[in-house]
Amino acid sequence: MVKILSALNPKQILSAIRAIDDEAKIERSKLNDDAERNRVWWIIAIACICLLLVHYLKYSSILVDTIRLAENWFNISNSQWSRDFFANPYRELLGYVWWGFWNIFGFLILPMLTIKFILKQPLKNYGWQIGSIKQHWLGYVLLASPIMFFAFLVSFREDFANHYPFYNLAHKSWLDLLLWECIYILQFVAVEFFFRGFLLNGLRIPFGSLSIAVMCLPYLMLHFPKLWLESFGAISFGFFLGVLALRSKSIWGGVGVHIAIAVMMDCMAMMQTKGFPEQWMR
Repeated sequence: MVKILSALNPKQILSAIRAIDDEAKIERSKLNDDAERNRVWWIIAIACICLLLVHYLKYSSILVDTIRLAENWFNISNSQWSRDFFANPYRELLGYVWWGFWNIFGFLILPMLTIKFILKQPLKNYGWQIGSIKQHWLGYVLLASPIMFFAFLVSFREDFANHYPFYNLAHKSWLDLLLWECIYILQFVAVEFFFRGFLLNGLRIPFGSLSIAVMCLPYLMLHFPKLWLESFGAISFGFFLGVLALRSKSIWGGVGVHIAIAVMMDCMAMMQTKGFPEQWMR
């Protein structure tokens, strides 16, 4: 209990922010200003490209347009590929495979390629390591617990139950559910790496703790299509995940929190509207 009260003390958060600023100041003094300025420009430029790619290319309608473009390119008669796609019983899931691909490409692969071949730095400098998650496990638990409790309460609302899971046929079979959750989980790894890895650590040395504030802006905007309560919560959620990511030097605690909350929300929504899991236990 003493440990929990200590972790909840606002002074602990201020202390963590000061530590982030102190570390950044020390590292900044060892680096060439021009080289660091160029690195920041690369980070911001690539981040803009990533956000544009994901936002405009992730939709199923773009997949349909791509199929039709391919038909014209390869002279496929009678729109055979389009008709096969629309007749496929997994058409909606294929749309989410497309959605997941662009999230992974834009938020994980492209930033990783930038780090390795343009910035020429190790991925561990951007949170792609276990780091000191064990020392900060309580922070992640305290962050996830109230959100999961609140998700449980709002799961009885009709708008919540109708919104999750995003894949409407996730309740149809175990295969549908597992395939959907695999796509969902992988995109969380990508999202966490982009915001709490690439963007946050890319700006940490020149901006210090202000890098958390910069990261929170596009992270909030990413949630705008979702329910307003979730978008509102993304502000504080992104902030605390940013602090924990910089203190633990890892993105994986945030990945774990995201997965736990998302899977619970999907299951709770299905329990309310789609007969999960009773009908599957027969």
